[in-house]
Amino acid sequence: MIRSINEKVKYIGADDLDLDLFESQYIVPEGVSYNSYVILDEKVAVLDTIDARKAEEWKSNLSEALAGRQPDYLVVHHLEPDHSALIGWALQTYPSLRLVASAKAVAMLPQFFEDIDLEGRTQAVKEGEVLSLGSHSLQFIAAPMVHWPEVLMSYDAADGCLYSADGLGKFGALSKCGFYGREDGDWACEARRYYFNIVGKYGAQVQAVLKKAAGLDIKTIRPLHGPILEDRLDDYLGLYVTWSKYDVETVGICIACASIDGGTLAAAEKLEEILKAKGASRVECVDLSRSDIAENVEDAFRHSKLVLAAASYDGGLFTPMYDFIHRLQIKGYTRRTVALLENGSWAPSAARVMREMLAGMKDVRVIDPVVTIRSRMKKSDLPALEALADAILNA
Repeated sequence: MIRSINEKVKYIGADDLDLDLFESQYIVPEGVSYNSYVILDEKVAVLDTIDARKAEEWKSNLSEALAGRQPDYLVVHHLEPDHSALIGWALQTYPSLRLVASAKAVAMLPQFFEDIDLEGRTQAVKEGEVLSLGSHSLQFIAAPMVHWPEVLMSYDAADGCLYSADGLGKFGALSKCGFYGREDGDWACEARRYYFNIVGKYGAQVQAVLKKAAGLDIKTIRPLHGPILEDRLDDYLGLYVTWSKYDVETVGICIACASIDGGTLAAAEKLEEILKAKGASRVECVDLSRSDIAENVEDAFRHSKLVLAAASYDGGLFTPMYDFIHRLQIKGYTRRTVALLENGSWAPSAARVMREMLAGMKDVRVIDPVVTIRSRMKKSDLPALEALADAILNA
């Protein structure tokens, strides 16, 4: 799609509604957008390319937007292939085009493009440098590890725009979620899932960029995925502050359950019932075996407390729970309270493994008691579940 954002800035990105898995691991039922922009000023700058899956659409959009003009610059904010696949084609198609990127991105380019001659075609820029295009100019902001080391953001004072790379992006095609954030009634849902699973490990780096952005007069944010953000910027940026500090967004309890044949799930659901009866304002129970693990990760980070309920398996831990905790480990799960419920028919081992995995996480507190169910929940187990509920609520 091509769309005029203002007199001199055009959107030339594309929706992908047929992608089965983003990054070969995240389901995207509403698709994803690959965003790219053109600034048509005294100088012409193309801001990022897109994924090879939408190459022909992007080439057509670019040609239409240029209307016969030759681009002077291709600005690379992020070198990940879904934003850079057409760099080689662009350099070959437009002989006078100069590629503008961070020094790290310039050094990494040959990893992705073997057969193009970059001699004299690149311009490495640093924090604070400005690329003047005429009435528009791009002031570059280094954003290393948000979420790759070569990332740049840029700020155009002419329209108060922050080009935020993968920051403040979200899953969802624009044809589904709307071109502008104000059209997206539940922006936070897929933005949160996107953030914690893709960017979330790098909270300190996100905080550093947010501090830089705080000194800018930002009126609009144009990310590389998801809608252009306007009108509610304090809300969007406020969520990013919460997420990147690993603060609690929602006071509540997430019960994550991995049950082989229903016994553990029944106990988890009973615990949910007891917690609600005791006045818990929000309790969410998820079956790890039958739900989106990326959404489960999102829920764990969102809530203030987490219950892990799992069956023992092969002398260790049932695999959906092992996979879930491993995801939390690599995404930097921290500053939360966790309770444990295990099930085992002859040699319960789940709680031991869960505790060992949690031990390596910073500021994660495991509370007592640990409840052990033997095969099936019985009336005799109810006092222990009641005690666990009290401990969770009082933690």
